Amino acid sequence: MITSDIYHSPIGDIYIHAENEKVTRVEFVEDEQWNININPSEFTDKIISQLEEYFTGKRKVFDLPLEFDGTDFRKKVWTELCNIPYGEKASYQDIAHIVNCENGWRAVGNANHYNPIVIIIPCHRVVKSDGSMGGYGGGIWRKEYLLRLEEK
Repeated sequence: MITSDIYHSPIGDIYIHAENEKVTRVEFVEDEQWNININPSEFTDKIISQLEEYFTGKRKVFDLPLEFDGTDFRKKVWTELCNIPYGEKASYQDIAHIVNCENGWRAVGNANHYNPIVIIIPCHRVVKSDGSMGGYGGGIWRKEYLLRLEEK
């Protein structure tokens, strides 16, 4: 069963998509994308509840089944991102090393860009080796907000 909903977060609207009780997409949506079909369920309510807990500082780890579609490399990167603890950061090079792609920091950045489940798969916790932000598909201001939120 496919279900979906919109969560009105402190950093913009977030589209939630689930299939068979697994999270498949969590992505920022802009005003021009509002022609999205919504089909809420108890499961999308659970996702929204966990996101609300995250944004209020009550949740540090998400407890949701995930299913993401992508290349094997991207799946390895996204799985590894879930191992970066709340409030901590890793560099693109760190992740490249962990997934056995020593010079693959750009490929890691590309995988982050295509992360289908933002926040829950915490690509915002990945920064450049020098500690600077790097990129973020949802906008650097959102990445900065999420990192500040986790510093508290």
